[in-house]
Amino acid sequence: MRKSDFRMLVAEVGLPLYYIQMERQKPAIGEIYHIYNRGVEKRKIFSENHDYLRFIHDLFEFNDVEPAGKIYAYKQRKQYAEVGLPHMKQQRKFIVEILSFCLMPNHFHLLLHQLSDNGITEFMRKLGTGYTNYFNIKYERVGSLFQGKYKASHIVDDKHLLYLPYYIHLNPLDMIMPTWRDDEITDKNKAISFLETYRWSSYLDYIGKKNFPSVTQRDFIYNLYSDNMRKSDFRMLMIDWLKERGIEDIEHLVLE
Repeated sequence: MRKSDFRMLVAEVGLPLYYIQMERQKPAIGEIYHIYNRGVEKRKIFSENHDYLRFIHDLFEFNDVEPAGKIYAYKQRKQYAEVGLPHMKQQRKFIVEILSFCLMPNHFHLLLHQLSDNGITEFMRKLGTGYTNYFNIKYERVGSLFQGKYKASHIVDDKHLLYLPYYIHLNPLDMIMPTWRDDEITDKNKAISFLETYRWSSYLDYIGKKNFPSVTQRDFIYNLYSDNMRKSDFRMLMIDWLKERGIEDIEHLVLE
């Protein structure tokens, strides 16, 4: 997609987004779903860097048809920069493609492409159980960590899929610009600068800054924009979107 075409697309105001809730329809192979969940009673689910790293590790580890390998206890693990650790098995068969993600102190967003039958359901079961067990042992608590079953929406239109990576990657602005969802991004340069230093999302890998490249499969999104899209193009499209439009283009994508 050329930049001019993209500008024409985002200029369309009020495009409807028709979501099909997964509670009503089993997720299908080859389809894409926006997944969201928050902490029970809106509590924090990530209290320090090691918690974010553990969840990101779990995104990588549990995305396999084979059972997950042994994950060492929290106190035995050191902080790592990339999730593809040397002890990981080399041969992997993904059950989903993780197209993008963003972790916030009390919630997370995932954009998943289902590759195998029941893939999303199984992936989210392993992810939720594994991370909750880790969190409860570490913080000496019991019970559910997440607010019920994760929410999910079936993406049925490529035009809407174009917006979702922006919405997912913009979530960290809550920390510095709480009114951004009301189209009040007063300093767009500050917003871009902050997003490019926020580690706990896939945005850095999308713009070519190696962060957790083993976790996401980004070619699908790149190819949606252009057959030969460069990482620098993704960054410029994000900047163009912030300058030319605003949150009204993606307000229908919010699951909270």
